[in-house]
Amino acid sequence: MRNLFAFIRRFSVLLFFLLLQVVSMSLLFRYNKFHQAAYMDTAGEITGSIEKQYSKVSGYFSLKKENEALRKRLAEVQNKLAENFQSPDTTQRVVTDSIPVDTTGVLRKYLYMEAAVVNNSVAQPNNYFTIHRGSKQGVQPGMVVITASGVAGVVLDVTENFATAMSMLNKQSRISARLKKTGESGRIEWDGKDPRIVQLRDIPKSVKLAKGDTVITSQYSDFPSGIMIGVIEKVLLEKSTNNYFLQVRPSNDFSSLQNVFVVANLQRAEQLELEKRIKQKK
Repeated sequence: MRNLFAFIRRFSVLLFFLLLQVVSMSLLFRYNKFHQAAYMDTAGEITGSIEKQYSKVSGYFSLKKENEALRKRLAEVQNKLAENFQSPDTTQRVVTDSIPVDTTGVLRKYLYMEAAVVNNSVAQPNNYFTIHRGSKQGVQPGMVVITASGVAGVVLDVTENFATAMSMLNKQSRISARLKKTGESGRIEWDGKDPRIVQLRDIPKSVKLAKGDTVITSQYSDFPSGIMIGVIEKVLLEKSTNNYFLQVRPSNDFSSLQNVFVVANLQRAEQLELEKRIKQKK
């Protein structure tokens, strides 16, 4: 209390001056219509500016929540698409307690899980990205990763809450692809140079194609068939073969990967086991 009195005594002149200013300004704006209007206009502009900035900030965080909700909703919609299911052979019969029952349901093949990218590279010969989803959330090595725009990569390793995927921009990456217009199959790879261009090989020269044609995943790929890869940017010929050497511009901008979907092929293990048994018999 003593310090307070000492402060008031020391700055008494300044405090008295400020008090008079407040009183005079209050009287001026209360009884002078012109100054009152000017004050209201200025105060309104300042308040409006503050509210506008606040709205931008709150809108940003609201938009982030809305985007998260939309990604989850998109994953739910993708999980319900018809191409994620397979109708079993109608001639198949399941026997339960010696009573034959026809199989009339459908079998789910693909399951989509949304995830956020927390690390990414594009400037190396072999690029990878890390997502904030791991074994606790059901992610396993071998699962593929896509975005709303198209192919992104393949999961290589996982921890409990994270997973690292090989980017399509990796010299070791090989993705089975096909031309959407003709259905001809080939393989997508990357030469480690320009992150804006990947290469499509094994397409015969007899196939009619042109710049701008769409390239998608094939039915032989670990990816669901028909996922966008990119469009043909340049048509070249391989001198030593009867095939094209096609430059393809990816549909994804790999320098700005943020949100992805991990796709689990629920029948992959069964297929791999069967193919393994066949190889062992040879």
